[in-house]
Amino acid sequence: MTDQKVALVTGANKGIGFAAARQLGERGIVVLVGARDEVLGKQAADALAADGIAATPLRLDVTDPACVADAAREIERRHGRLDILVNNAGTAGGLTGAPSRATAADMREVYETNVFGVVTVTHAMLPLLLRSPAGRVVNLSSHLGSLTLNSDPGSPLADVNMIAYQSSKTALNAVTVAYAKELRGTPVKVNAALPGVVATDINHHRGRRTPAEGAGIVVRLALLEETGPSGVCLADEGPVPW
Repeated sequence: MTDQKVALVTGANKGIGFAAARQLGERGIVVLVGARDEVLGKQAADALAADGIAATPLRLDVTDPACVADAAREIERRHGRLDILVNNAGTAGGLTGAPSRATAADMREVYETNVFGVVTVTHAMLPLLLRSPAGRVVNLSSHLGSLTLNSDPGSPLADVNMIAYQSSKTALNAVTVAYAKELRGTPVKVNAALPGVVATDINHHRGRRTPAEGAGIVVRLALLEETGPSGVCLADEGPVPW
């Protein structure tokens, strides 16, 4: 078992996930580059390794429980524990238009990755995280998941109405709180990170922030000190109401 911290980042072959993997690796952490596509995952890990980062690709489809279980066994075999889990993999789905046009299938498409995928991965990795002296789970959420902000007519989000994506992030926030409550009294802290409007594939690269900027809050929560919070929703500017 290595003395170096070990971090798993899901959806780490691009965007915020790749940037977070880079920033964690630059701090001397062994990074497992989780990716659904083996080729893209290896390319991302090789790019990080070329810059001196201890990065290893790990095939991980968060919507496939068998694949997730295999990944957990591989981490146990290689490292014996996991110190950081970044649940970054996410999707906006294919639905566009008014909420009244959404079907259960539209909702399920997004929830499979953004909610059920997080539960699947966290469930599989938690035994490994509990072996860490300071386990950290960071769930990638969004301001768009805040019921407080979305229900305020004066909020900048008042006109945004993406039922599948927004409600999936609201559900993810609830999942974050549930895990944090259960893990009180353990070394594991579970929080939600809000990276802001980052230019990624999800928004067709129309975001104002770079992936590196968005990854900053992710890394901050991944490296929380022992006295840090658990069960909070945090952006660069501070806590955001659920």
